[in-house]
Amino acid sequence: MFLTPTAIGRRSLFQRAGYGLGGFALADLLNAETSVTAQAAVNATPSAKSVIYIHLVGAPSHLDLFEPKPELTRRHGQDCPKDLFESSKFAFVRELPKLLGGNTDRHYRITPSGDSGLPISNLMPHLKGVADELAFIRTMHTDEFNHGPAQMFLLTGFGRFGRPSVGSWLNYGLGSPNQNLPGFVVMITGQMLGAGSAAWGSGFLPTVYQGVEFRSQGDPVLFLSNPSGVSNESRRDIVSTVNALNEIQLADVGDPEIATRMSQYELSYRMQSSVPELMDIASEPRHVHELYGTRPGETSFANNCLQARRLVERGVRFVQLFDQGWDMHSNVFNGLRNKVSKVDQPIAALITDLRQRGLLDETLIVWSSEFGRTPFAQSQNGKLGAKAGRDHHKNAYTVWMAGGGVRGGISHGETDELGYSVVQDPVHVHDFNATLLHLLGIDHERLTFRFQGRQYRLTDVSGSVVHEIVS
Repeated sequence: MFLTPTAIGRRSLFQRAGYGLGGFALADLLNAETSVTAQAAVNATPSAKSVIYIHLVGAPSHLDLFEPKPELTRRHGQDCPKDLFESSKFAFVRELPKLLGGNTDRHYRITPSGDSGLPISNLMPHLKGVADELAFIRTMHTDEFNHGPAQMFLLTGFGRFGRPSVGSWLNYGLGSPNQNLPGFVVMITGQMLGAGSAAWGSGFLPTVYQGVEFRSQGDPVLFLSNPSGVSNESRRDIVSTVNALNEIQLADVGDPEIATRMSQYELSYRMQSSVPELMDIASEPRHVHELYGTRPGETSFANNCLQARRLVERGVRFVQLFDQGWDMHSNVFNGLRNKVSKVDQPIAALITDLRQRGLLDETLIVWSSEFGRTPFAQSQNGKLGAKAGRDHHKNAYTVWMAGGGVRGGISHGETDELGYSVVQDPVHVHDFNATLLHLLGIDHERLTFRFQGRQYRLTDVSGSVVHEIVS
């Protein structure tokens, strides 16, 4: 039985709500009848303590990065088999298209990498150097084939607005080890993704669990610095006075969003002392900047990767890096070469840096996108010119994990000879999310939250852990 807010007492309630120590703290405020508390869903020995989740917005062509398909190359320019094309819906292609092969000297070569022999394109020479740390899932599939819904489906378990994101679920279930920083931080390069802030929102969970977007320039969070003429002591007095009033209101109405507001005011004040040092990547030694390819003062994916390492080093639980610009309906080969050159070095550097610092075994790194790309071309008048691209494909694509609790240098699942359909060991989005939670020590079936009369979870009503990639 949960206590009501008035039974807890105002002072105790303020202290418990203000520090965000996990989902059980605000459960009292909500008077929620959850089937279990968040803590009960957590196993005793998690493999990973934190996550750096890289999402490539728009979906890179896995067929041109990780999936050598000799038959697809051989049949380049032939009609896509009718039975395959007619079995699915696509975003833009409406008439029977031509197969689009790759893996040729003209564009790139996908070759074995590392001792494990994992196939990786020579467009990613740095990632090839850390191949033995990676666990490929080649049979990922999703329910959505347009960007916004597919992003929400991957990141919240549902293709429409209103559900908590994976980072929010983790923030709810595990809390943050560092009370001077958010438990869930988001950084973006490029334009906002189609799902918008729902990709890191808290949905029906209290907003204290949503992701906090850090900017690359200026204050990482707006209004973090004191205005001119306002001292640190004055800011402390303002926060204390406002929260004293909020505390009275909270005791009267029991609205958890008041507790959220109070905790965010307190967190913002504490961040004033911790964040300036955190965001100063210029303090890193030269060899680190050379490793990542970073340039302090710029907005770049490389800078965000280095910042992600600094965040998990300081106890931030979940860091989400979004990189826009991977939606290549045309000119896929040139476009892919350009985009990959921006992310290859920093991602490999992140893995290397974490390994050298003894942090990789407790930090899970994820490479993801909302879906894959078709083995056939999207082109004008059916011609396979230099500017041919690939349409959205939800039936099969490749993601990978590395680090905390993952077996490196392995490949899970198999698609057909054209890379169109799964033929062995399918992995649904819910399976993927169940595995991610498992690596963090969470039983995905038990991490629930009661909303509108029923229990909800990240994996909806399905999902199985992919134990084959777990060490």
